[in-house]
Amino acid sequence: MGQELVMHLLDDPAYDVVAWNRTPGKAMLLEAQGAVLAATASDAVRHADIVVTCLFGPEAVRQVVLDADLPWRTGALWIEVSTVGPAVARDCDAWTTSRGVRYVQAPVLGSLGPARAGALGVLIGGTDAAARAATRRVSSHWADPERVVEYDEPGKAAAGKLLVNYGLAVGMQGLIEACRVGEAGGLTPQEAVSLAGLPKTPLATIAGMKGAALLAGDYTDTQFSANLLAKDVDLMLATADGQSLPALMAAATSLGLVCQSGDGELDFSAMAGV
Repeated sequence: MGQELVMHLLDDPAYDVVAWNRTPGKAMLLEAQGAVLAATASDAVRHADIVVTCLFGPEAVRQVVLDADLPWRTGALWIEVSTVGPAVARDCDAWTTSRGVRYVQAPVLGSLGPARAGALGVLIGGTDAAARAATRRVSSHWADPERVVEYDEPGKAAAGKLLVNYGLAVGMQGLIEACRVGEAGGLTPQEAVSLAGLPKTPLATIAGMKGAALLAGDYTDTQFSANLLAKDVDLMLATADGQSLPALMAAATSLGLVCQSGDGELDFSAMAGV
């Protein structure tokens, strides 16, 4: 996802883009498109007025940013796109405040296709109105303007991302189970998926997204990996702090089986194969 966002910034001559990736080879395409590659995270942020991070999750954010002595410029803006959960987002906000850095949590809603099309949803959460406005300008490069929501503190944006991704996990589990019920009652797999995807039916969105993969049994077109969604589900459960979430637990079980089998880099629709 980070690569897709950077590609949009490279199209705007107003930005001088410096890129860094924990896996250096993954940034080579960005260099070919005009980005300057940094050897270290410190080199990436040293002269930056705006830093956008897109990392796997909270542990990566802690390792790369919070636990590192990076040479931030005073007044720099940190736009955090990673899905980290509300508690970590608030920790990041406190951490930056103590260092003279501005922080905005700005996770995106959508997968690689919408990212390439500049049609992602964006949740913008921060206590500083000017920092939120600056984040809105940067994220406009990849955002659908009708799907931008702003909050007055970062934890709300982080919680909102989990709420939306809850729908992915539980929706996929629901589509799988609904189709099993339909097929048990005599519908063909094609008839079951087609009916689930009928406009204005409850499962239409997820059926439109993943119905073809479910029918083909082919989950190799990874738009959003099982590993990533499983990580997000863990964050949802931690955030809920013991509240009863039986539907989410069913999805967590399916995702866990995919990841334990070694197929975690497949698309999360691989839940249908367990």
